[in-house]
Amino acid sequence: MLAAALHGKAQDAAEPPPATQEPPDAAPGAPLHLESAADAAPGRQRCGLIAIVGKPNVGKSTLLNALVGQKVSITSRKAQTTRHRITGIRTLADGQGGGTQFVFVDTPGFQTRHATALNKSLNKTVLGAIGDVDLILFVVEAGNFTLADAKVLSLLQPGIPVLLVANKLDLVQRRAEIAPWLRSMQERHPFAEFVPMSAKNKGEIERLLGICARYLPEQSWWYAEDELTDRSEKFLAGEIVREKLFRFTGDELPYTSTVLIDKFDEEQSRQHARMLRIAATIVVERESHKAMVIGEKGERLKRIGTEARQELEKLLGAKVFLELWVKVRSGWADDEARVRSFGYE
Repeated sequence: MLAAALHGKAQDAAEPPPATQEPPDAAPGAPLHLESAADAAPGRQRCGLIAIVGKPNVGKSTLLNALVGQKVSITSRKAQTTRHRITGIRTLADGQGGGTQFVFVDTPGFQTRHATALNKSLNKTVLGAIGDVDLILFVVEAGNFTLADAKVLSLLQPGIPVLLVANKLDLVQRRAEIAPWLRSMQERHPFAEFVPMSAKNKGEIERLLGICARYLPEQSWWYAEDELTDRSEKFLAGEIVREKLFRFTGDELPYTSTVLIDKFDEEQSRQHARMLRIAATIVVERESHKAMVIGEKGERLKRIGTEARQELEKLLGAKVFLELWVKVRSGWADDEARVRSFGYE
């Protein structure tokens, strides 16, 4: 289990006015409400499940990593990067045995195109994640609302509070247009609160944590204070390789490519406190895709491996030896049995 000590007391902040269901007329991005997650009830514990949902490539994984405080979900400009239900954990302790533990679930973007076995699996993961949570973060790009956004919004069931997270606010040039846009969004769904923000802004991430804390029930924490994810290091290794694969192939390589971890062994070493040997197979659907991944004289595959190895060493705190192979499995994304064999639900 990947773990790191990221706990600590929430920073003191002046209490802004509470948010209402009507969009505020204040400047977009101004704090709606901030209740210190650690100081709300000294000695008492809060804990709950928060689903992060939205269309593909809207910034859900970047938001999850920012909320957790460390990378637990891969990111890429390529849509449909997240393929599994990724759980990220953030605990803000009050130093008196209490505080708030946030258990975030990053979901794949809901797929409305191409009814492949892979996409059906991804959609099943989304539906499973939103059915039994305490709070939903519905992530959209600030100022935009598309048919793909509407499809995801239609999946949300009544009875679970939903925060509208208007992400990528830093990219909006005309801020004055955000207030009327928020009012139009309230007509689409009875959102509990509006949170215009940028996932890259640390202060706005802390503000969002404060808002989320108020929706979580008082109960004992589910995980140890220093845990960051319920996913194994082996799983994270495969995700990191896949992230680099998409990053260095761009739009050339279809998203129906995946990574399988064939070996994940920890070995004794006199030179290193920890040493891992990892072997991974990149699975593509066509021979032309294989050549694309390997690159001229193997340079692209080498670069993917080097970048993945360096990030894994930092993430896992170990010396990593990484071996990559590329294999063709024609039509795997349309084969339900093979999709399941590759680790998808």
